[in-house]
Amino acid sequence: MSSPRILDFECHDIRFPTSDDLDGSDAMHQDPDYSAAYVILRTDQDGLEGHGLTFTIGRGNDIVRDACALLASMCVGQSLHEITDDFAAFWRRLTSDSQLRWLGPEKGVLHLATAAVVNAVWDLWAKHENKPLWKLVCDLEPEELLQTIDWRYLSDAITKDEALEILRANKATMQERERALLERGYPAYTTSAGWLGYDDEKIRRLCLEGIAEGWTHFKIKVGADLEDDKRRCRVVRETIGNERTLMVDANQRWDVGEAIAWMRELAEFRPLWIEEPTSPDDALGHAAIAKSLAPLGIGVATGEQCQNRVIFKQLLQAGAISFCQIDSCRLGGPNEILAVLLLAKKFGVPVCPHAGGVGLCEYVNHLVFIDALYVAGETEGRVAEYVDHLHEHFIDPCVVSDAHYMAPTAPGYSITMKRESLDAYRYPDGAIWRRRVERD
Repeated sequence: MSSPRILDFECHDIRFPTSDDLDGSDAMHQDPDYSAAYVILRTDQDGLEGHGLTFTIGRGNDIVRDACALLASMCVGQSLHEITDDFAAFWRRLTSDSQLRWLGPEKGVLHLATAAVVNAVWDLWAKHENKPLWKLVCDLEPEELLQTIDWRYLSDAITKDEALEILRANKATMQERERALLERGYPAYTTSAGWLGYDDEKIRRLCLEGIAEGWTHFKIKVGADLEDDKRRCRVVRETIGNERTLMVDANQRWDVGEAIAWMRELAEFRPLWIEEPTSPDDALGHAAIAKSLAPLGIGVATGEQCQNRVIFKQLLQAGAISFCQIDSCRLGGPNEILAVLLLAKKFGVPVCPHAGGVGLCEYVNHLVFIDALYVAGETEGRVAEYVDHLHEHFIDPCVVSDAHYMAPTAPGYSITMKRESLDAYRYPDGAIWRRRVERD
């Protein structure tokens, strides 16, 4: 099979007006419009394209789109095999361009754009091999998988030899575990009932609907007002009962001391974790919070806005997190995510991915199967986020059954958006946004 060559690309600013119903609202982001900087890599083979996106929440999405164009231009003229035969070198070229890296490096707008472009390359590779992405990765030999990762800055925490040992051990037992995982699926939790802008009646109704659908883990947003948080936690705990699990998420609202004091007040509701209690860059702050809350049985989770594998390395080295929350668009695509999965395995911390947004559940659906089969080798103590928003815009949306992600079956990374959705929600000239301007 000849290797396709990348000839051109498209980059789009796609926005959904989710702020209308306060979907996605939290203590730091009160009015999100879920958005995607969307990349299409076109090739010389008819009908074969790589699609990728990165997630934002509205204003500034056009800046990320423009950064995507800068990086996508570096793919033009290359064949797929030229990229994938030394994927780590390609990844480093994107993240270490001698001038562009000054805008990062490996963080902020440039790294969000890196995720979109790299995700599009993986989507192209999986479609070319006629496999869903998780299967493409799990079919790689351990040595091949390691060649996709840029190991710079990691050797003090995990070596290639240690990573190779992890992968070889799981590869040997993968086939039997794959059958079981495909049958049952990967355990998930829901955040759909817990947005900060929802009133008590809506929270209670959504929790009851969740219980009827089989959900056992519920997450809600906290951090804006302590008494309000107590009331809302009480509503959820009374509705879901003591046998189900509650998690809370502050979205970086607090200083370290404030986080500790606030969570002591919420401890009576027995949350499994406090997510993003403080600045996502503060590894030592997270460690202090984790140490103080451990006697209360409350773990610390973070990663949604963790900038790169180096911050994750520090969080793990410092014992700062009990749950590692990779994000499929904050890190620089599967290459960097694989590095963090291996780090988490080395340090014995379960990976519980952040999802929701636009397309994040579709991406995470692949990543959790890779982790369970090839890296962690299990699902024990792991649960991946699910939010019931915007899946209808994708050609191959994720499938959740009885609170479990089911394995994707279509070739690719499940992120190809319907053309009519791209056209309707493109900002500012798509039909949805034109009508809003006319209405206002």
